[in-house]
Amino acid sequence: MEHIYLSLLLLFVSFVTLSLFVLFYRHKSNYSAPNLPPGKPGLPIVGESLEFLSTGWKGHPEKFIFDRIAKYSSQVFKTNILGEPAAVFCGAAGNKFLFSNENKLVTAWWPSSVDKIFPSSLQTSSKEESKKMRKLLPQFLKPEALQRYIGIMDTIAQRHFASGWENKDEVVVFPLAKRYTFWLACRLFLSIEDPNHVAKFEGPFHLLASGIISLPIDLPGTPFNRGIKASNFIRKELVKIIKQRKVDLAEGKASPTQDILSHMLLTSDENGQFMNEMDIADKILGLLIGGHDTASAACTFIVKYLAELPHMYEEVYKEQIEIANSKAPGELLNWDDIQKMKYSWNVACEVLRLAPPLQGAFREAINDFIFNGFSIPKGWKLYWSANSTHRNPECFPDPLKFDPSRFEGNGPAPYTFVPFGGGPRMCPGKEYARLEILVFMHNLVKRFKWEKLLPDEKIIVDPMPMPAKGLPVHLYPHKA
Repeated sequence: MEHIYLSLLLLFVSFVTLSLFVLFYRHKSNYSAPNLPPGKPGLPIVGESLEFLSTGWKGHPEKFIFDRIAKYSSQVFKTNILGEPAAVFCGAAGNKFLFSNENKLVTAWWPSSVDKIFPSSLQTSSKEESKKMRKLLPQFLKPEALQRYIGIMDTIAQRHFASGWENKDEVVVFPLAKRYTFWLACRLFLSIEDPNHVAKFEGPFHLLASGIISLPIDLPGTPFNRGIKASNFIRKELVKIIKQRKVDLAEGKASPTQDILSHMLLTSDENGQFMNEMDIADKILGLLIGGHDTASAACTFIVKYLAELPHMYEEVYKEQIEIANSKAPGELLNWDDIQKMKYSWNVACEVLRLAPPLQGAFREAINDFIFNGFSIPKGWKLYWSANSTHRNPECFPDPLKFDPSRFEGNGPAPYTFVPFGGGPRMCPGKEYARLEILVFMHNLVKRFKWEKLLPDEKIIVDPMPMPAKGLPVHLYPHKA
């Protein structure tokens, strides 16, 4: 009997040894091509992922980038992130190269975990679904379409501030900003504006958002597992809404142009095919995530910086109150009002520079190519970082200083200010985000001044920047 146990033990040890050998061999072989960029691949599987993520958890995601730029004296370096051999492209030249070579040398890439949380009903990848989405969105997000939504945004903002902010001495900003942007997305994408119906989605959406950026461990109780369950719940709820909308469109109770859901139901592809219900649910799910998460972070940091910089608050207030005083009682904001909010948008842009909601994004090399004299092998993952230019003194002198005047005149040099990405993959909702942020600023400053309750509140980046305690503030309403 002992011989059997000993044999099994030896077999197990041999298996583990062989597995580790294969892992180390594969790990090393990924970096065996000649003339690769400088850098270290880190440990097998893990690579440098923990350091990459932990600098964000500590509130300084740029440290991972700038430490290696300084160490290797190079604007491109190799590493291993999320179990993949990767090259990090830094600076305006790196941004320009990646953004202008989309679908020539590089293509979009997401970790496989994203496909598990956003499973396509058509068995295609997130990448394919994203391409389809980009063809659908321009009609809905073009400027003449967006002009129609400003009054709706203002109405939702007024209701939001009445229910969540007014008659309160203290509020926690980040959850409220998420509620505002999520309410807007539900109204404009699905025509849902009942707060109770919106609230039904709110909890699962936060679980979903946390799951996307968690370690892909699908065990009960893990954020990833909760994210998958939340995704399934929301998709089922969306299918119910879609079925009802089909009936309402057929009976003339809904308009073909009232929101993106109607648009999707009535738009065919180049082959005359219409999307099925689950496919539309997948698309709406992605839109709701993209349509509120990033803007809520931007709104939160606008509140933070205006609390810290009272002279800039006064300038924003002066601009916004002039617009408010020009309106008749009950008159909603319109496109002309938005165009007058120049200083407010410069402030918002400076917030997006110092606290970009999108820290960066991945691409995949679809061919071997040379960049800055270094070989980049086909299949390698490529990462660009907003902070590599946003906090770079060569791109923005005195980069930690909050200075909205950087955006006056022609503004920053090309490929240096990239909160929405760039090239063919620039965020299609950029203008939508501008409107929801400015409508938020208008409704906020015309009602209140405020001060931070935690002057030294820590900022964490996971993967978006957020105040560790949600940014509690004391409100001081303006006297009527």
